[in-house]
Amino acid sequence: METKTFIHFLGASGSVTGSKYLVQTAGKTILVDCGLFQGLKALREINWDYLPINVSEIDAVILTHGHLDHVGFVPRLVKMGYHGPIYATSPTLEVARIILLDSGRIQEESAERANEEGYTKHNPAEALYTEKEAELSFQNFQALSEGEWINLFDGINVRFQYVGHILGACFVELEANNKRFVFSGDIGRKIDYLLVEPKKPEKADYLFIETTYGDRIHPEEDIEEKLIEVITKTIQKGGTLIIPSFAVERTQTLMFLLSKLKIENRIPDIPMIMDSPMGNRVLEVFKNNKNWHKISDQELNGLKDNFKIIKKYEETWEVISKPESKIVIAGSGMITGGRVLTYLKQYLSRPETSVLLVGYQAEGTRGRALLEGATELKIQGKYVPVKAEIFNSESLSSHADQTELLDWLSEIKVEPEKTFLIHGENIARDSFRLKLKDTKAWGCILPELWQIVEI
Repeated sequence: METKTFIHFLGASGSVTGSKYLVQTAGKTILVDCGLFQGLKALREINWDYLPINVSEIDAVILTHGHLDHVGFVPRLVKMGYHGPIYATSPTLEVARIILLDSGRIQEESAERANEEGYTKHNPAEALYTEKEAELSFQNFQALSEGEWINLFDGINVRFQYVGHILGACFVELEANNKRFVFSGDIGRKIDYLLVEPKKPEKADYLFIETTYGDRIHPEEDIEEKLIEVITKTIQKGGTLIIPSFAVERTQTLMFLLSKLKIENRIPDIPMIMDSPMGNRVLEVFKNNKNWHKISDQELNGLKDNFKIIKKYEETWEVISKPESKIVIAGSGMITGGRVLTYLKQYLSRPETSVLLVGYQAEGTRGRALLEGATELKIQGKYVPVKAEIFNSESLSSHADQTELLDWLSEIKVEPEKTFLIHGENIARDSFRLKLKDTKAWGCILPELWQIVEI
């Protein structure tokens, strides 16, 4: 059997999106994660390119979790000729179905709007993939259990282990040629409102670890007090609070916190709106997977009781037409698309508006632009002046910070033969490289996009 192993870094190598790692080992070719590039235009354009590999030769795809930057390229991969299995935990596949259908719909709507309003250089603009193409890829989905070794191919075993972050997320262990390859996926927080603490790897011959927050420690912030402060300021101005949010986990966490504050009478009784059809469907995934989280049925039901759930786009405009102060949670979290664009197009130019950013804002996204003080945002081909007050909170991040990343590695007693720092911008990766060198005396590799490493 072939003993050489080759790793192709096809995404999230120097950036935080587009996760794809191709492993050629023991006579098989396995793709770990299949994410979409987001943010900078130069990265987004890569989504249109064919991968520098023969897609039909891939034997299996393994997904760590259901976020778009880890699963969003799946329909393109299938369209390029991949027909093999796509493995993940059951809740990850449920989340992936929701996210991919939504992504396909948004791709279609964006192309249609660009053609109608003429803000496209392409004639005509086309969707990266359609909702129907996204649905076609589901026939390849196969659920695997968490916590047990499964024989994937002759000489290759795989195990999914709970890693927090979002519902269904796991780190992946591959064993081949008597070596263990550990892919962290995205690592969750030690303390989380909805999820239990991540499991930790005990052995890794070759480690691939995310470094989204490899250069910082999350502030010790009382998020409940922060929400109270921002809501109070907004109401005093007679404005609306808009919270761009990822539909998976972040939206449900925000609903949980705001419901709690409302029940405890710590915030005024103003309308609270959750405008994310995808976020609403994810609530059902929580109900279907009770052993993957720690909130009760009563608490889940309470989320819907305290919020107006928007289901149709016409209802979005009904919310906008009412001048009353309100809280609106809408996707997407980095303001790359989704319903939040409609709200910001109407509200961003109003001084009484507040916008609260509650997650990582990747380079090149509108969220990063707001975070860095942009005076205008380009939304659907038009520039909107930023007059709203912008707030930021990192304490609701679902990514481990530098301290938590180090803690996640604490059970690995023997230094890996090679440690690859992935899924992080270069400053964050290099900071974590230095931290590992100083605290563990580990050497690390910072792979570049398209690099191939033989091990």
